[in-house]
Formats: sequence, structure tokens, C-alpha cells
Amino acid sequence: MARPKIIELPDSTRIPILYEDRSVLVIDKPSGWMVAPEDWVNTRRNLSLAVRSSLENGDWWAQSRNLRFLRFVHRLDAETSGILLGVRSPGAVAAYSRLFEGRDVDKTYVAVVDGTVPGDRWTRRDPIGPDAVETGRFCVDATGGKEAETRFEVVARGDRLTLIQAHPVTGRTHQIRLHLKASGCPVLGDDLYGRPDNRGLALRAVQIRYPDPFQRRPRLIRADSEEFCRRYGFAVPARSKTTPDPAPTGMGKGGVSGDVGDGTVPPAGARSAVRARGSAGTGRTS
Repeated sequence: MARPKIIELPDSTRIPILYEDRSVLVIDKPSGWMVAPEDWVNTRRNLSLAVRSSLENGDWWAQSRNLRFLRFVHRLDAETSGILLGVRSPGAVAAYSRLFEGRDVDKTYVAVVDGTVPGDRWTRRDPIGPDAVETGRFCVDATGGKEAETRFEVVARGDRLTLIQAHPVTGRTHQIRLHLKASGCPVLGDDLYGRPDNRGLALRAVQIRYPDPFQRRPRLIRADSEEFCRRYGFAVPARSKTTPDPAPTGMGKGGVSGDVGDGTVPPAGARSAVRARGSAGTGRTS
């Protein structure tokens, strides 16, 4: 029986597998799942704990790979969907953790923002720290915050909403969301720093690029963004054929797909081909 291309958790949640090799397994995390330590039980939707339980149960997605270990070495906010990298053996955790800690992983997100953006491209370097009043919130803190940097680029404009790419250089909690709030254009659906929307938080991790610490070659992994863009009234064409990227290797025939799916937000040089066809009026706010 072929290895499944999804992780099916005990609660029937189905998570697509985007890419795998001997060292990593990369998934498309659904929104609503927290990436927290396995012993953190303050939520029923702790993805790390759910994956461990599935491994211990010997569920077929894991058994078919002889997989007994999977640890996520970076985090996404609970309501953010998209690319999440897990390491398949304890011996590889340190090497992949160093990539993220050393800022050797290039990450790309797409977001839909509400408000007027500062320009076609801009960078924020506001330091970020925990909110002194409300637990779970963070804030721009010019005196006590940690350094943070995010680069932004407009992909398409609608009547009231704008589709952008975000490239975080650092990895502070809620960094993209806070830097967009500081820019005057918070993420749509951000209950903490913007305004709610019944479609949820309009933020998705769509690409990572990193040097494989064992194979010594670049890896590029993308997640689809077409459905995300259409949800907010934007049309996104297939990736530009004039700017090919190296595909990840290590995928067996009929196994997981690790490179680029149609509908991925194109690189900057192709963004002129992207057209907006909707506005904020395409959905109701909650």
C-alpha cells in the first residue's frame, strides 16, 4: 500500500504533506492548530501533541514511513496556515534548529491587509516585546523589545484590500502582524491587532528556502496559495515560467509533492500579471 500524502490525526483532521526526505517532513498546517510543546495541555488543538499521539498509535501515515519521531523546529501562530517543517530524527533537530536560529531560512508569507499600505515595497524594523498589560499579546516596544525586521511587497490591490508578500528576517512572535499594524494596514481577520473577519486570519506561510545541512544543496518548498487568494477576491496566475526555481529532491514516485503547485504567488518580477477582482465587500465581518 502506498504511503499516504496526508497526515490524518485521531480527530480526523487531514494535513497535507508537502515534501519529505530522510531528515524532514514538511506539512501544510491548517489554521486553528497551535504549535506548542508536547506537554502543553491548555488547548485541545496542540499540533505537536496530536502528532505525537498519532505516532504512538502507529497510524498508517507514520507506520508506512517507519516514522516514530517528528519534531517541529519553528512555529506558526495558531490561526496562521501554511508551511511547517518537522524533523524526523532526534539527531537532526540541532542542525535544523540552527538554520532557523541563524536566519538561514528564507520565509515568505502572503497576507491580505486592511487599510492603506505605505508603498509598493517597505521594511519595518520596530522592536517587539510582550504586552505589559495583557497576556498573550505583544507590542512594538522601542525601549525593551527585541530587534525585528520584516520586508513587505504589494502583489495586488483591490478596492479596499491589498494582497502582499511578507518576508520576515527575524522570527518574533506575532512579528508580521505587529509590523503591518505599525504600517497602518493590519492583517484582515486579526482579532488581536486588527478587525475580525468571518474568513479568519488572512495570513499564510507559502514558501521556505534553506540550505540542506546534510545534503549541502538548496531546498525550496512551496504551499499553494490559490484558494487563499480567491477567498479574499484576488486571482493569482500560475508561477511565472520565466523564473524557474530548483525543485527539492528526495521524493519518490507517487509520493509527496515538494516543489511548486499552480497558484503560488509569483515572484516580484511577475506580480504585474496578478489582478485583483474583488474587495472587502466579498465577505461579512464577524
